[in-house]
Amino acid sequence: MSTPALSFGSAARLYDSIRPTYPMRAVAWAIGTTPLRVLDLGAGTGLLAGVLRAVGHDVIAVEPDEQMRAVAAERHPGTQLLAGSAEDIPLPDESVDAVVVGQAYHWFTPQDALPQIHRVLCKEGVFAPMWNIRDDRTPWVAALSGIVGKEGYGLESAWQYGPVTPWFTEPEPALIEHTVTVPTDRLIDLVRSRSSYLTANAAEQARLDREVGALAATDPALAGRDSVEMPHTTCVYRMRRL
Repeated sequence: MSTPALSFGSAARLYDSIRPTYPMRAVAWAIGTTPLRVLDLGAGTGLLAGVLRAVGHDVIAVEPDEQMRAVAAERHPGTQLLAGSAEDIPLPDESVDAVVVGQAYHWFTPQDALPQIHRVLCKEGVFAPMWNIRDDRTPWVAALSGIVGKEGYGLESAWQYGPVTPWFTEPEPALIEHTVTVPTDRLIDLVRSRSSYLTANAAEQARLDREVGALAATDPALAGRDSVEMPHTTCVYRMRRL
């Protein structure tokens, strides 16, 4: 896993408190609602693991960052948490029914991760990476993206991350729209939880703080409001083990 991927640990509690969770509809589409043994790979603070458990799945969470695992342990007691990475999964062969990845597959090294995911999955098991992406069709969200940059991963109808054969079937996509309530005065915290902010220099961080603060104070959809509904699209790719 790349160095920027490991930048979140210093902001683990902030990340957990402000990042959007995943709609149950996305999990149901990806792996169904019948209880399964599921690996949440690159689990972070357990935002996706919590949804998986709420649906009824038995969850094993694997995460390389110690600080992220510590928050996950507090937030999701009873979830099995393991140190490990997508390129070195600490599980036996064919030991899980499904592998899901929330907001992390773009950090993986596919040529190393895909054989590992294939190895731990049961025959015909499901692999489903997913991303929460801001919906820029709403003007104030587009303005925010103009400041911090667009979230390009995941929104295309075709898989963008290279070949998945001979390990998996071709990815089948789904786009699931939902909204997340965000306190208006915490929009900057949402930005501060991003790797691009965490790895930026002080001048760039100051620019982001200033411009996001100005947006929250002056945009007609945001100014004077305690909270706002932030539209998202969850992009899910579903594939089966070959």
